Amino acid sequence: MPQDADEIRIPETTAGQAWPARTQTVSFIGSACVITGADDFELDDLNLVRHTFPDRHVTLDGDVITVWPTSPPDYTRTPPP
Repeated sequence: MPQDADEIRIPETTAGQAWPARTQTVSFIGSACVITGADDFELDDLNLVRHTFPDRHVTLDGDVITVWPTSPPDYTRTPPP
């Protein structure tokens, strides 16, 4: 599914954010974050990103760490106030 150009932000960092040493790019697509490395990341790198995003699902796949988007509210079950 194509993304609107205003939803993709490359690179984006904030003061005080720590990324793994192997980080090559950090991309935000909506509320998701994709960290691409110059080489495969290790578990310590994954734990660093998990610490940065404590309430999010974070996965490691070789040279990519993905912080999965937050789920939008499900208004089909409970109507908004």
